[in-house]
Amino acid sequence: MKKLNILILLVFSLISGGCGYNDLQATDEQIKASWAEVVNQYQRRADLIPNLVETVKGFAAQEKDVLLGVTNARSKVGSIQATPELVNDPQAFEKFAQAQAGLSSALSRLLVVAENYPQLKSDANFRDLQAQLEGTENRIAVARKRYIDAVREYNIIVRSFPSNLTAMVFGMKEKAQFTVENEKEISKAPKVDFGKPAAPAVPSSPANEYTVPAAK
Repeated sequence: MKKLNILILLVFSLISGGCGYNDLQATDEQIKASWAEVVNQYQRRADLIPNLVETVKGFAAQEKDVLLGVTNARSKVGSIQATPELVNDPQAFEKFAQAQAGLSSALSRLLVVAENYPQLKSDANFRDLQAQLEGTENRIAVARKRYIDAVREYNIIVRSFPSNLTAMVFGMKEKAQFTVENEKEISKAPKVDFGKPAAPAVPSSPANEYTVPAAK
């Protein structure tokens, strides 16, 4: 009876102005594309970490705790499969975000330690990794912003009448979202500059972090 009533309302909504089905499908596809780019950029960052760790180790092998912290954090994010279905599971999505938060915090500590080794900062390979990391952080920020915008648009349609009836009939629910205290900060990539002294790193919150699929 409940489904029948919903179907009746849906038919009424079709007659009175459209059910929003096409909008739901279009925005859902946009989310998939945006999420794929987020994952791609996180993977790019993860792929840089082994070389970064090895380079730092060559000049600062005594920083074992920091080096191990980055390696373990990368391993943790690599254990999470960032499939398209992940965005439909708030708990899995949060686990993914927290793992990425741990990686970013560990990476920040590594970069701060690097400031204490002038020879490391002047190493050509290290500076090349700096440039690649900085560019990747910029791309991550852009990809996250696009994902957030796509999910926001989709979730509004899912909650709005009459498209909410369509969503109910087809089992389309709200997608998991990155939560940030200030979304303007998403557009600002972390500063990576080995040419001048760095301020002490402040570990990022899980809301500001990212995730990757299984590390290679």
